[in-house]
Parts: sequence; structure tokens; C-alpha cells
Amino acid sequence: MSTLQSINVDQLINARPMSRLQWRIVVLCFLVIALDGFDAAIMGFIAPELAREWAVSKLDLGPVMSAALIGVAIGALIAGPLADRLGRKPVLICAVAFFGALTLASAFAPNLEWMEVLRLLAGLGLGAAMPNAGTLVSEYTPLHRRSMLITLVLSGFTFGAAAGGFTSAYVIPLFGWQSVMLIGGLLPLLALPLLIAGLPESLRWLVTRRPVQSQQGSARIMQRLAPELANDQTRFTIDEVERPRASPVGRILSKGFFTGTLLLWLTYFMGLFLVYLLGSWLPTLIKDNGLSVSDAALITALFQFGGTFGSLFLGWFIDRRNPHHTLALTYLLGGLAIFLIGTANHGFALFAVLAAAAGFCMNGGNACMYALSANFYPTPARATGVSWMRGIGGLGSIASGFAGAHMLGAGWSFDTVFAALAVPALIAGIAVFIKGSLTQPAGLAQPHSSLR
Repeated sequence: MSTLQSINVDQLINARPMSRLQWRIVVLCFLVIALDGFDAAIMGFIAPELAREWAVSKLDLGPVMSAALIGVAIGALIAGPLADRLGRKPVLICAVAFFGALTLASAFAPNLEWMEVLRLLAGLGLGAAMPNAGTLVSEYTPLHRRSMLITLVLSGFTFGAAAGGFTSAYVIPLFGWQSVMLIGGLLPLLALPLLIAGLPESLRWLVTRRPVQSQQGSARIMQRLAPELANDQTRFTIDEVERPRASPVGRILSKGFFTGTLLLWLTYFMGLFLVYLLGSWLPTLIKDNGLSVSDAALITALFQFGGTFGSLFLGWFIDRRNPHHTLALTYLLGGLAIFLIGTANHGFALFAVLAAAAGFCMNGGNACMYALSANFYPTPARATGVSWMRGIGGLGSIASGFAGAHMLGAGWSFDTVFAALAVPALIAGIAVFIKGSLTQPAGLAQPHSSLR
């Protein structure tokens, strides 16, 4: 006969080895973010060919570059509260379907105006996918490995963006820019059955919902995590201290979170400004300095690929060291690498090394920001906290498209562009350092953790 028992989900996940279900979540969320990265970076790779084929100027490409980024910011702001209310999985599945379908449609855009509209709509799905995938991973991984696994999954973004660069370098000369859009649209749609069948809802989120159906859903997932412990009479709990009920947005802006929230936004704003400006305009900048379209795409791919290694190394490292100090130093070194790109003589090898170093620091640091954010906020507001960092920070990526277009349109020299871009990296490093010095989380059971 079954007996009533209570299982603390946090303690169980933190104490046990990773199960097959947890590793499956990590792999599938990596896949989602890789597809997100491929589609988010796609305009940068096709921009030189688009400008040539449609006979438009670099300044005319600015709105197209920023269209998806506007959608990303809006999608993140909407998706976070929705995921905290409806669950992580349904929002994530809908986001992947949406950006896949709209990217596929972008392959058939007849002019810049249609391309702007389609990229704006695709951005809604792109903005919703990444923070929800990161949140889902954070809620299924043990605390002592959480930063490593979140940044491992987030490294999928730079992996996907790098794959887009290598793919573009090969297929654009053969089949045109439309072929890259077709690939970027079809892959997410083909992945949907795997995601629907393989991803569970967040166990921590279900436990906070309290109704009977949520407890039943928790029991079904627990049967897969620890079948020897769960039964139909099991009650599930989590460590977080109960607080007065408030909206998720109200909670992330409440006392105890407000200062940390603003500093997360500022750091991520600057980080995304740099990563998206370089991801979008580096091919054009490099090409204008005498290299071929293929070489420019490869150098930009190495910028993204360096971020994959940066995410993996930094994710491992910040589980063992003070994460705020580590990320502050990382952003400062990234700014130095960006400055040095502008001083480089124009050889392929030197550009490639410096671009990879800049990507290691900037993309790797940005990926770790998801770990800081996920560990800073409690479960009922976690998706909102992570998504709003992505959405507000995403204003930096929007600004980057216009800033890049105007810098090139105004005739800024190569070295001046990269000297100016070192400044946002300096600001990001200072902001994350201050957050580590001033903030502690409110309402969590383990306020001593350096990750918070």
C-alpha cells in the first residue's frame, strides 16, 4: 500500500547523478539554441550578396539587420511571463515552429520591405526560444553543475551561428543566398517532432503550481527521474522560501532584485550590442578591406566558433570561481581583442585569430549571463527574469544594426570602428563586477551561493 511521503525536488536533483532524462533535456535544448543561432546570424552572412543582387547600399541594409532583433526583444518580453504562467515547454515548442516557418518564408522575399517584415516576425520566435531553453535546463540540473550545463547549452547559439557561416561560405556561391534561408527554415520544422516527444515540462515549475493536475504531472516526471522514490501519494516541494504573491515582472523589479536586475540588463545590453554588430557587419567590414566573400564569412564564423569554446570553458570555470569577477575580466579581455582587430594588418590569419579571441570572450561571457540570471531569480519569476534580461538587453542588438550601418555610411575608418567598439565591452565588465559586489538574491534557500 502506498504511503504519503514528501520529496524535495531541489535536494533530489542536487544530490543525484544526472539521469538520461536530464541529459536528453540538455541535448534537445542545445539543438534548439543551435537552430536559433543559425537563424539569428543568417542576415549577416547573406548581407553582402543581398546588397549586390538587389543593388542596395549598406545603409539600406540597416533596417533589415535590425528587424529580427526588434522581434527578438519583443518575443523575449512576451514569452517570459507566458512561460511562467503556461509552462516552459509549450512556449518553447511554439517559438521553434514560429521562427522556422518565418525563416523559410524569408527565402521567397521579393524585396527589402518584405524581408524586413518576415525577419521581424521570425524574431518573435527567436526571442522566445533561447531564454526558455536556458530556463528549462536550469530547472533540471544540479546546482554544482548548473552554470556549466547552462553555458554548454547556450554555446549552441555560437555553434549554430558558426555553422551558418561555414554553410554560407559553401552554398551561397553555388545556390545563392536563398539556399541559406531554406536551410535555416527547414531544420527547425524538422526538429519539432523530437522536441514534442522528448522534452518534459519543468518539474520545478510544476511543483510551484500546486493544483492537483500539476502534482500529477510532477509524479509522472519523477517516475522517470527516480522511479524507486515516487508513488501516487507523493507530495513534492522545493527549497525556495514562500513570498507574498506578485506578478513575475513585479518580482524581478522588487526590493532585493531591482539593482541586480538593472545591472544584468546593462551588462547584457552591451554584450549583445557588440556580438550582434560584429556578427552582422564583420563580413562586410572584412570584405571592404580586400578579402573575398568566402574569407569574410569564414572569419566571422571563427568569431562565432570562438564563442562556443568560450561558453564551454567559462561555464566550467565559473562553477569553481567567483563568476562576477571572472566575467568582468572576460569582457575586458574581449574589448582588448576587438580593439586589436582594428590595428591588425589585413591578413587572413591575424584577422581569424583575433576574431576567434573576441568571440571567445564576448559570446562566452554572454552565454554565462544566462547562468547568472537563472540562479538570481526564484522559480515563479525565473523565465521572466531570464527572458526580460534577453529582451531589454536585446535593445542593444537592435541598436547594433543601425550603429553599424551609420558607422559605415559615415565613412568611419576600420581602426576607428574597432576602437569605438571596445568601449561597450569596458562598460559590460564594470557593470557585472558591480553586480557581484552589491547584490544578493531574495527569497532563496541558499543565498550564500556565489552564482547569485
